[in-house]
Amino acid sequence: MKNLIHSLIISCTLLGLYGCIGIQFSESDIATLEQKPQATDSQAQNIIKIGGSSSTTTVLKLLAKEYQAKNPQVKVDFTTNSQSEGAIASLKSNIIDIVGSSHKLKPEENNGQIQSRELATDLLLVATHSSVKGVTNLTTQQLQAIYRGEITNWQELGGPNAKIVVLDRPEDESAKKLLRKYYLGKEKTTTKAVILNKEGELIDTLQSTPYTIGAFSLATSVINQLPVNRLSLNSISPKIENFTNGKYQMVRHIEIIWSKKPSPSTQGFIDFVFSQEGSKILEKNGFVPAK
Repeated sequence: MKNLIHSLIISCTLLGLYGCIGIQFSESDIATLEQKPQATDSQAQNIIKIGGSSSTTTVLKLLAKEYQAKNPQVKVDFTTNSQSEGAIASLKSNIIDIVGSSHKLKPEENNGQIQSRELATDLLLVATHSSVKGVTNLTTQQLQAIYRGEITNWQELGGPNAKIVVLDRPEDESAKKLLRKYYLGKEKTTTKAVILNKEGELIDTLQSTPYTIGAFSLATSVINQLPVNRLSLNSISPKIENFTNGKYQMVRHIEIIWSKKPSPSTQGFIDFVFSQEGSKILEKNGFVPAK
């Protein structure tokens, strides 16, 4: 730095007065500049940028928090939640380092420079606002009738005399796809359903709006201790043990996608999330670690 400053002074002298208008160096200026820390490539590599679908953000933020606590020199930045496809495109363009996806990497998405691995399984539950008393279980037929708009009052199901408010997700989102696969089939959803683009928006609305019903991550409910009514479906509750014994099948598989040539910081985080310690964090918070 000192040599650079001296070179600038010499250059100004050679160029003459007009070439250096506004550039003056006092001894204190030189001392200050010499002491100022400069950004290095190694410091830049300690920033990990993560993107992905809203349904995967919870688990990645959970792991990132634990990782940063053990590695304070590493900073993890999360980009604005988007669909997995957009995040994968950003990864291939080297805009971000890691993608959380609720679907497996498709052949057409893989440019040969990225890799993927399943991180965990997240059960999808159907829940209601805490105001819905007396309803703890729904059959497939009852759930279908609610989403079709045929059952419109909770009283018809043994609950309060109040209108049912259906909170729904777009058809191309993983939660809606899973609901259709295991319970709703191809039946049309009532036009009175409130469509929410992000899972976080659905969760917030379900907590704040009485008599609502919606489907979202069990792990999110566990981590945040959400005061909602988790419903059993066909008398099977959304619990880890019911998934492992094959009784509860509505689950979302979370994939991690990253470059085949990651930075040291990115690789360190990847190693952590797939470590035994990472698995324990997942289990503690309602996820099922991938084998």
